[in-house]
Amino acid sequence: MYDYCVIGAGIVGLATALEISRLKPDAKIVVLDKEAGPATHQTGHNSGVIHSGLYYKPGSLKARLCREGAMAMKAFCIENAVPYREIGKLIVATSPVEVERMQALRRNAAENGIAAQEIGAGELRELEPNIEGLAALRIGESAIVSYRRVCEVMVGKLATAGVRIEFGSAVRAIVESGRDVAIETGKGRVTCRWLIACAGLQADRIAAIAGVALEHRIVPFRGEYFDVVRPDTATLVSHMIYPVPDPALPFLGIHLTPMIDGRLTVGPNAVLSLARESYAGNWPSLHDMAAYASFPGFWKMLRANLSSGIREARSSLFRGRYLQECRKYCPSLQLGDLKPYPPGIRAQAVSRDGALVHDFLFKRTSRSLHVLNAPSPAATSSIPIGRMIAETLGIAVSNRHGVPA
Repeated sequence: MYDYCVIGAGIVGLATALEISRLKPDAKIVVLDKEAGPATHQTGHNSGVIHSGLYYKPGSLKARLCREGAMAMKAFCIENAVPYREIGKLIVATSPVEVERMQALRRNAAENGIAAQEIGAGELRELEPNIEGLAALRIGESAIVSYRRVCEVMVGKLATAGVRIEFGSAVRAIVESGRDVAIETGKGRVTCRWLIACAGLQADRIAAIAGVALEHRIVPFRGEYFDVVRPDTATLVSHMIYPVPDPALPFLGIHLTPMIDGRLTVGPNAVLSLARESYAGNWPSLHDMAAYASFPGFWKMLRANLSSGIREARSSLFRGRYLQECRKYCPSLQLGDLKPYPPGIRAQAVSRDGALVHDFLFKRTSRSLHVLNAPSPAATSSIPIGRMIAETLGIAVSNRHGVPA
């Protein structure tokens, strides 16, 4: 019997297993994942940004854990020789409405303890000659990294610590008793004293087969990216370039991001995905579509966000529409500059009343803890999330945050 079983070898699951193994080096720990390797889904399909935490509501788990997580992730990279670069971020306002939103965002950043410098159009042009806007916020501490590489290092550290990692082990059934939890996988049965489920896009399904009552469902949103390929790509921008986000939406908008491997990407948009794990194309899964179509909250969410959904769908169907969003702040971009880049699929929890769940969401039972909603900035926040989970299970001495039941 194992002491702890973690379902999911994305960055949250791996960080949790690493923290437990650090605090209890003699504990028997196993990590299960249905894929052939780590970071296969959300962790390995994002912009690779170490966020500062300026966007999030002061006092929320996102705000607190992102701030801690940014420092912890950089420290982890330094300690383990994982390359990262602190290139900074510019949030560019291109209309008077966006200038007002940007100033509200600056106040929010101040409440979260983040240095955000407001600059005018002239200084913006000096910093980024290819970017146009009325004003911008400059956040110097934002950084870029490969979260796939971070996960590879975590896997190596776990193996060294004696943690067993079972790839290709899809979970079929979970039975929790007063003394232990039995997990049936495609490779056989695993029994543990404590179960921690960090299943991302499958989080609600893993919880459901464990008998956990839920008031939400995971609705997948597809984020489409492009690779910017032109002779001056390497010098087009030196910062990450973000639009001012619409506060009514949980997505940050289409942004230009220099990647740690030297590429420059633009994206993502946010369109309803017809499958939870279809990356090669938005090919439908009847099973996945039926799961959200049969949930009343999905239709309420759709009605409440119809206009923005139509706009995002147009940008997906017509590359010219996508380009228009980019050219608001980078007018020199042309259609021929945008080459296909692998998309990501975001696991977005939607409640029964149709509300998008903005914060991290956890649920405990007597012998398990389920991470039910961990969207961006979960990768940035993964190390303190793992610490918080360990503390909640009584593994650490202090309980500074505590996971809401």
